Amino acid sequence: MTIPKAKWTAILLAGQRPGTDPLAAQFGLEKKALVPIAGQPMLGHVARSLLAVPALERILILAQGANELLIQDLAWLADEPRIAVADSASGISASIAAIAGTDAAPWPVLVTTADHPLLTPAMIETFLAGTEGADVAVGVVGRRTLIAAYPESRRTWLRFSDDFYTGANLFALTSARAARALAAWSEVEQDRKKALKLIWHFGPLLALRALTRTISLGHAMAIAGRRLGFVARPVALPFAEAAIDVDKPSDHVLAERILRARSDD
Repeated sequence: MTIPKAKWTAILLAGQRPGTDPLAAQFGLEKKALVPIAGQPMLGHVARSLLAVPALERILILAQGANELLIQDLAWLADEPRIAVADSASGISASIAAIAGTDAAPWPVLVTTADHPLLTPAMIETFLAGTEGADVAVGVVGRRTLIAAYPESRRTWLRFSDDFYTGANLFALTSARAARALAAWSEVEQDRKKALKLIWHFGPLLALRALTRTISLGHAMAIAGRRLGFVARPVALPFAEAAIDVDKPSDHVLAERILRARSDD
């Protein structure tokens, strides 16, 4: 496994959508990123995994009221020289677009989320190794990989000829051309859980081929990227846990069980 030699910036998304987050409310918290799992906030688990990857030269935590996150149980993050914080804008894509490629977050950029406490350094390094030559890369996990390990896990699946895929909350933006992908992302951001609407944004023919499962995910992404002026590619990860983010109580129970088992090991 060869990781591209460039030093990366990691953008760690720790904000949340308007309104009360149900999972945070269940724990009496305002911020989902601070929901505890296996003894520490979710954000802390993700930050530790990012800090364990030498290729990540800087880690930028992006959230509403970002400085408020680095208190109490996360005070240790404030002393990490590779960690910085910034306030997010309205919307995920707009927040990333405003800072990616700047002095605060120079290319290439890895984006991940605070609700991904099962993320490990091995997952990150495997993903980075698969991004070479792409302007935009998206981490995914195939259904066979996830169901073989965690048949009880429920995900949103995109159907293609080679497999069903779900996201791994890992995105690589390696050049200024990735700004075109962020602009496209902003158009589909509200439809991210609705596979048909998301695919339809890239044209009826591509949507039809996806719906009839006559095109692979890699081919579909290559066509979509070429139409928008950048090189796009999926990176299929062999780790079932890479597909498990924590959005609901059942996710929390599963993630807690996995993290406790890792601790015992």
